[in-house]
Amino acid sequence: MQFTGDDLFTDINFMIREKDRIGLVGKNGTGKTTLIRLLCGLEQPYKGDVIMSDDVTIGYLPQEKNVNSTKTVLDEAMTAFEEYHEMERQLAVLQDELSNREDYESESYQRLCEKMSHLNERLALMGGHSIEGEAEQILIGLGFEHNDMQRPMKEFSNGWQMRVELAKILLRKPKLLLLDEPTNHLDIESIQWLEGFLKNYYGAIFMVSHDRAFLDQITIRTIEISCGKIYDYKCSYSEFIERREERIDIQKAAFDNQQREIKEIEAFIERFRYKATKAKQVQSRVKQLEKMDVVQIDDQDKAAIHFKFPPAPHSGKVTLELNGVSKSYGEKNILNNIDLLIPRGEKIAFVGRNGEGKSTLSKIIAGVIDYQGEMKIGHEVQIGYYAQNQQDMLDPEKTVFETLDDVATGDMRVKVKSLLGAFLFGGDAIEKKVKVLSGGEKARLSLAKMLLFPTNLLILDEPTNHLDMLSKDILKSALIQFDGTLIIVSHDRDFLQGLTNKVYEFKKPHIKEYIGDIYDFLEEKKLKELDDLNKKQKSQPVETKTSQGKIDYELKKQNDREIKRIEREIKKLEEQIESVENEIAEMDAVMSNPDAYPNVNIDNAWYSSYGDKKNKLHDLMNQWEELVV
Repeated sequence: MQFTGDDLFTDINFMIREKDRIGLVGKNGTGKTTLIRLLCGLEQPYKGDVIMSDDVTIGYLPQEKNVNSTKTVLDEAMTAFEEYHEMERQLAVLQDELSNREDYESESYQRLCEKMSHLNERLALMGGHSIEGEAEQILIGLGFEHNDMQRPMKEFSNGWQMRVELAKILLRKPKLLLLDEPTNHLDIESIQWLEGFLKNYYGAIFMVSHDRAFLDQITIRTIEISCGKIYDYKCSYSEFIERREERIDIQKAAFDNQQREIKEIEAFIERFRYKATKAKQVQSRVKQLEKMDVVQIDDQDKAAIHFKFPPAPHSGKVTLELNGVSKSYGEKNILNNIDLLIPRGEKIAFVGRNGEGKSTLSKIIAGVIDYQGEMKIGHEVQIGYYAQNQQDMLDPEKTVFETLDDVATGDMRVKVKSLLGAFLFGGDAIEKKVKVLSGGEKARLSLAKMLLFPTNLLILDEPTNHLDMLSKDILKSALIQFDGTLIIVSHDRDFLQGLTNKVYEFKKPHIKEYIGDIYDFLEEKKLKELDDLNKKQKSQPVETKTSQGKIDYELKKQNDREIKRIEREIKKLEEQIESVENEIAEMDAVMSNPDAYPNVNIDNAWYSSYGDKKNKLHDLMNQWEELVV
């Protein structure tokens, strides 16, 4: 598949190959989403062509989509298999047609055989024999529970409905996945599940994301759009950042050299312009200037918010204390009997799957919603709260300047314009109405509004939504320097790393404390699960006085046994795979030249057997991949 074009992009060319893992990056407005829409045919290039192989299937996930489904969660996910059922109908028609023909050597007969072979391969890949189980498995991986499967889609927020849309795309198994910010509506656990799924995905992946950790886990190639051109790097996002800096340094050196050359040529022209003896040399240099391609230095995305939080007012040693706090919505128990003590200066991350109570507890602490139980706010504690829907709380009819100026008091009234400038609202932008701002602009305005008031307890619920990578880094730096108490809800691991010293995991209706930052938490969870697995596998109880050395020795023996068992299973699977592949190869040879096999009866049962072998090979390959990863 190849793309060439003009307009937003000037004569760009690149190819997406099988199994490619590509991250598309570039500053806002460079055309990342437009390029994805061009690839999937939703827009057409002004010039150039999008060339697509006939057998390429595409799955496209936009940033936002209005689903409006009246089905249940599972039934909506099962609509992904409409293609499967249509292929079954096509296959039946082809089988009837082939059974009534005898022109085995004709080109049209060969084309029908090839089409049937392709359909059988797609059917085997989609695994129709277990489609409902597969749909449930992917939905659960994306955060749904078993009892959610029969709930109507309309009971879920737009973010959860987008998860179903993602599940449908994954179930269709297209050869090319086009994903525009796929982690926007996912929590950390769902993101990690999606990472594992995409790492083992059989097709190509082309995606836009502002989640640095997610990109680094999946992509092995990075394409940057800059100044109407593209730069193709065979590396992950973090390595791309380093290489881009090297590229720009080279461009700057070339630009400086060219500018010196231009000045020398211009000086020669000016000096000898009116001398007849030098006329030929002057004209030569004039033409040289006209033909010269000016070296451009790529415009890095340096536009980002730049600020720091004002010093936190002094407060008591205890910032917050909760005793037996509970919250329910009707019969749905979100939080139950929560006890929490937060000392002054603590930096805390609230993590867990969406819907487990993180935002609910944030709202309780911020005083936004009622609750049962006791909450004590510490002496002189002043709260600053940034909600997930903070931008929806802005007055759409006010201008950017009025939004801050109307609530600013004291010394801050004269600092409103400079504060807005720090959040990229300069010049005429401060006179824009809020209702015309983008989601990112509203998010920045809401953050700026928070700085009007001194706080020593910051509660931030998903503050990085709509922020680009550079702005996220600057916000993180400001939060690290903040000398008050911080509670932050986020699914962005890269943003959280090194920012907090304690993690609370939410598993409705309880919470659990972990000491350390987000990666300490993730590592501890992983180890704890392995420990639990080891306990289940041990047939004999371990003596409580066993030495650490003996425990390590027993664990090593156990791990060695497990490794040998897995190696035996892999070898057995490889033998089965080779056998089935040989059988399929023999049947492929029959289809490609039926006359050479007069004793083979190619009927519906034969084609059914061919499909069964393809399904078996697909299942064996899945088992093999799970063991070798």
